[in-house]
Amino acid sequence: MSRIFHPLYFIGAGPGDPELITVKAQRILAEADAVLYAGSLVPQDILAWCRPEAETVDSASLTLEQTHAFLRDRLRSGCLVARVHTGDPSLYGAIREQIHLLEEEGLPYEIVPGITAAFAAAARAGVSYTLPERTQSLILTRAEGRTSVPEKEALSSLAAHHAAMAIYLSAGSAGAMQRQLLNGGYAADTPVVIAYRVGWPEERILFVRLEEMAKTAERENITRQALFLILPGQEDEPVFSRLYSPDFTHGYRG
Repeated sequence: MSRIFHPLYFIGAGPGDPELITVKAQRILAEADAVLYAGSLVPQDILAWCRPEAETVDSASLTLEQTHAFLRDRLRSGCLVARVHTGDPSLYGAIREQIHLLEEEGLPYEIVPGITAAFAAAARAGVSYTLPERTQSLILTRAEGRTSVPEKEALSSLAAHHAAMAIYLSAGSAGAMQRQLLNGGYAADTPVVIAYRVGWPEERILFVRLEEMAKTAERENITRQALFLILPGQEDEPVFSRLYSPDFTHGYRG
C-alpha cells in the first residue's frame, strides 16, 4: 500500500468573501495537489489561492462514495488533498459521513475551521448577538424541512429562551418559521436581519420586524441561501458592559 504523507484537510472557506478565510486554510490551498470543493456554495474565487497545476474538482455532481474514492485515491498516491466546504465544516457541513469512511480505511484527516455565515452576517449588519442584561446566549439552528429536526429543538421550543438566534437553511419556510417564533414567545416587533448570500457580490442585508419577516422574504424573492438573525433587545435602551467600568481591574479587559 502507498504511504500516506499528508492528512486530508477539511477546510472551512467562510461564507463567500474569498478574503474571509484563515491563514492556515490559505496556506494549505496554496500547497495542495488536489482540491475537492462544494461548487454550489464555495465561490470560484477561493480557488485563486491554489497553484495553477493543482487538480480542482467540483463535488456538486458526486455521490458520497465518489467523493470518498477521489479523496482516498489521491491521499494514497501521496498528494496533499483539501476538501473545501462553505462556512465552517462543523456546522451543517456533512463531514461526519465523510470522516466515517476515512476512519474505516485508517486515513488521517484534519479539520481547519472557517467563519460561519452567522458571524459574517452579524458583522455586515453591525449587530451584536450578546447584550449586557438583555441576552447572553446565541442559538444556531434550522427549521424543519427535508431534514427533520428533533421535536425538542422545534423553533417554538427554542424561542421560549428569548435568546438571540441564527436560523440557517430555512428561507423556503419563512412563513412557518415566523409563526413558530411568535408562538414560542418572541414579540412581534423583535428585530430581525435577513442576510442573503453574505459575502457574495449579490449580498443583501435586510432589517425588518419579526411580524414582517415572511412577507419581506416573499417580496424580495428570498427562498434559499439566506440566514435569519433573531435579535431580541437589539433596539432597547443600551445597558453598557461592566468590562470598562472604572472599578473593574484591567486584567479582565480585552
